[in-house]
Amino acid sequence: MRFARGHYNGIPMSPMALRRQVGQLAFLGFQGSQIPPEVRSIAHEFAVGGVILFARNVECPEQIAELAFEAQRLVPDMPVWVGVDQEGGRVARLRRPFTEWPSMAALGRSGDRILARRFAEALGRELGAVGVSIDFAPVLDVLTNAHNPAIGDRALGSDAGAVADLGAEIIDALQAAGVAACGKHFPGHGDTSVDSHHDLPVVDHAPDRLDAIEYVPFRRAIDAGVAAIMVAHVLVPAYDEERPASVSPRIVSGVLRQELSFDNLIVTDDLSMKGCSARWAPPAAALMAVAAGADAVLLCEPNHDQQAQALEDLVHAIEDGTLSYQQVEASVARHQRLKSRFLDSDDRGLRPSSRWRQVVGCEAHAAIAAEMARYA
Repeated sequence: MRFARGHYNGIPMSPMALRRQVGQLAFLGFQGSQIPPEVRSIAHEFAVGGVILFARNVECPEQIAELAFEAQRLVPDMPVWVGVDQEGGRVARLRRPFTEWPSMAALGRSGDRILARRFAEALGRELGAVGVSIDFAPVLDVLTNAHNPAIGDRALGSDAGAVADLGAEIIDALQAAGVAACGKHFPGHGDTSVDSHHDLPVVDHAPDRLDAIEYVPFRRAIDAGVAAIMVAHVLVPAYDEERPASVSPRIVSGVLRQELSFDNLIVTDDLSMKGCSARWAPPAAALMAVAAGADAVLLCEPNHDQQAQALEDLVHAIEDGTLSYQQVEASVARHQRLKSRFLDSDDRGLRPSSRWRQVVGCEAHAAIAAEMARYA
């Protein structure tokens, strides 16, 4: 990834190069089974960093592979992340003929680290076969509230050490298969009674409790080299009484970046979720999140005017000194480093092959799913 040098309003680059750097910080959602003209236009203007797929974008494996190929052509000289939430259980955007995996609660009940690796290796093979390069998984929340509406059976369990063990195996195996992992939802969504899709949950624990339980799986994930960590829309009054973790400098930069020494990608949860958007429109939240230290913002709602506005506002904030250019430059460097690992530049110009036919939903993967289902 190369950017033109020079000076622009005190910033060592041209106006166009600045816009291209800012675009790297965004994952865009969209409607339909093809990339729409609006996303192509934003990508042309801002060199967008990634796209995220939902069930609304999925028809079949061949179509997903073609869509991922087209995503790589959005920015001719830069790789583009293709992301998805493929956890297993009820949060799985890719359904049959992809392997349908049991919930992570089932895997957690097995307590089987080898089974966790086999699952993640198979998951990574299927995702990679259709061009998905980052999976927003695994869930690393410790389920200490059994009635949690947001997490529930998405969690690997209620014991922090066990969640950490299985989570680290999933991360290592998924990334060994060539797909970046994103652990979530920092600083921990497991002891909440509100779903952040609908409202703002409160995690009312002291730092020592968070350190002893909630942070344990994330520390292990960091040690395992996890490519990204997603920050949740949860309020943690012990650190910040006003701002959710996703837009809180104290939590994003203070705890995750500095105290836990995490130096890969910090990603927000979707900024259109009510836990955030009920207080701030996505463009305002995107600026707050990046200022707090996030490297990437998820703009999943297919409101392309808002997506473009969010990026425009980030550019203006750098130009007027509200947002540190050096901070954005560091974020882009993290994307570049991880994309060089997980996005093979030699494959970017090649149309998708039919190799997915030998991988997606194959008998070997179905056998692993059946083994996991015995613990459901």
